[in-house]
Amino acid sequence: MKTEKGLLKEPKKKQDRSKQASRVTIIGSFVNIFLAIVKITVGILGRSSAMIADGVHSFSDLLTDIAVLIGFRMVKKPRDESHDWGHGKFETLITVIIGIFLLIVGAGLVYSGGLSIYRVITGEKLQKPGLIALSGALISILLKELIYRYTVHVGKEIDSKAIIANAWHHRTDALSSVATLFGVGGAILLGGNWTVLDPIAAVIVSLLIFKVSYDVIKDGLLELTEGSLDTDLEEKIRRIIDSTPGVLHSHELKTRRIGAQKAIDVHIHVSRDLDIVEAHDISTEVDRRLKEEFGEDSFVSVHTEPCDGLT
Repeated sequence: MKTEKGLLKEPKKKQDRSKQASRVTIIGSFVNIFLAIVKITVGILGRSSAMIADGVHSFSDLLTDIAVLIGFRMVKKPRDESHDWGHGKFETLITVIIGIFLLIVGAGLVYSGGLSIYRVITGEKLQKPGLIALSGALISILLKELIYRYTVHVGKEIDSKAIIANAWHHRTDALSSVATLFGVGGAILLGGNWTVLDPIAAVIVSLLIFKVSYDVIKDGLLELTEGSLDTDLEEKIRRIIDSTPGVLHSHELKTRRIGAQKAIDVHIHVSRDLDIVEAHDISTEVDRRLKEEFGEDSFVSVHTEPCDGLT
């Protein structure tokens, strides 16, 4: 139904989904600001370049938080004349952007860690940090793991790959703080050339970040390039359609994701002895069953064709 501005009314479910996404992201952004200030402060006081870099990493998380907030302002917009399929793809675009940020963070850790390792190999001694630097790492690990678990829970609840991707960005910060904790702790306890533990741990963590960013970017690009739903989901869709009374056979199934929504296009065969009302009722029942399973905001298109029997 059109509003006075020519826009479709926004479903309450989508409004609630956007509110949940915005709330968890805003909470995460405040955590990032707090941790960035704490890490940089204790890094300066504790003479720890690793902790200062970790603080800068927390500030970089704010960029993805901002991207998510801006993106979901677009996602929650109702369908309009220029976006007949809604604005769900903006959520996918956000997911890819977050994946790229994760990739950049991983590359930065490899570069800085590798440079520090090279300096040790060439005989340079890294500065021994103070005990206060450990406090920033411990606080970061605790808070970031908590915000990761909360964010990933919300992401799964609202079926948002963008929110789940942002949750993993929180965890990469926690992982980098783990590396900092071991590096700083090892440097303090062992001293001397053992300060190299910090950059070695950072490089190991970066490999985990690369894996996460690869998966996030791959899934996002698949959706942006109109990739189909996975095989198990398509088989489930076929079972729902073919088990509908009156459907003789289904074919030409096409599927894709539009953000959190699923789009399904299918052709069904029904008996040619049915009148148009009976055939329409069957296609309506297929539509109802699919939306009952995958959500009322799913895009379902059922093409009905007459048939003499099974083909």
